[in-house]
Amino acid sequence: MLASQVAEILLNRNAVKLNVKEPFTYTSGLKGPIYTDNRLLISYPEDRGVIVDGFIKLIEDRGLNPEYLAGTATAGIPWAAFVAERTGLPMVYVRNKPKGHGAGKQIEGYLPEGKSVLIIEDLVTTGGSALNSVNAIRNEGKGIVHDVFAIFTYGTEKSENSFREASVALSTLTNVKVLLDVAVKNGDVSEEDAVEVRTYFKDPTSWGPNKQQS
Repeated sequence: MLASQVAEILLNRNAVKLNVKEPFTYTSGLKGPIYTDNRLLISYPEDRGVIVDGFIKLIEDRGLNPEYLAGTATAGIPWAAFVAERTGLPMVYVRNKPKGHGAGKQIEGYLPEGKSVLIIEDLVTTGGSALNSVNAIRNEGKGIVHDVFAIFTYGTEKSENSFREASVALSTLTNVKVLLDVAVKNGDVSEEDAVEVRTYFKDPTSWGPNKQQS
């Protein structure tokens, strides 16, 4: 139920856009039929509350007792802050790379060694950003990380393998499968276009426009 509710929020706020006929161009140069910008969600208090409630419920359902929360820079930082405020937990945030000056830190805030840390991310595509934060917490922060939470995931095989290899459990409020089901049900996309999006995720580099470029 929550997964469908969050998917509706993503679609209604245009945080996730789907367009098969005019695909989006990513920084990698590849094209794809989906674009996500969950930063938009922080501007809607009611929707924001649903997502924060969802994260807290995930903590309870998973039986986790994190001592610290960590937000990934930059989009995960506000969500970690919202959850930290509600739960009373301390938090830090993790830069995408160490500072090039000063102490050269990648972790901002105070994190004592040996603390269990839950990392909060807004979106998981390949998993690179979240796992970069995991490595920083484990190495620079000498912390313990077993879990990453995110609002939304594309659920690619590459990301699933990466989290498995890092011995990290990924839990998300919703995923692309649920979102496509909701989008079709609400008439946001046709079933035909939804099938095309699913095809893209099976092998992005060989998907229509990308295959033509190669």
